[in-house]
Amino acid sequence: MQHSNLNANPLCGIHILKRLIPKVYIQKYGINNLWKYNLQGAWRLMYSIAGSEVDIITILLEWLPHKEYDCRFKY
Repeated sequence: MQHSNLNANPLCGIHILKRLIPKVYIQKYGINNLWKYNLQGAWRLMYSIAGSEVDIITILLEWLPHKEYDCRFKY
């Protein structure tokens, strides 16, 4: 993974609509936004963004293979 992409631009991933955020992420991490970053080999990195206009924090939640990603999102 190219960490520099997320460091340079936390919005470079794909934003997941609020209504599609799996409840497990909300319950476990208390997030209100979710982003997906596609990794090599069909892996997915799930992350959230917190902070302010001055200090943006990227919170890495988990990375998982495509099959587990499909199960998590009920595709």
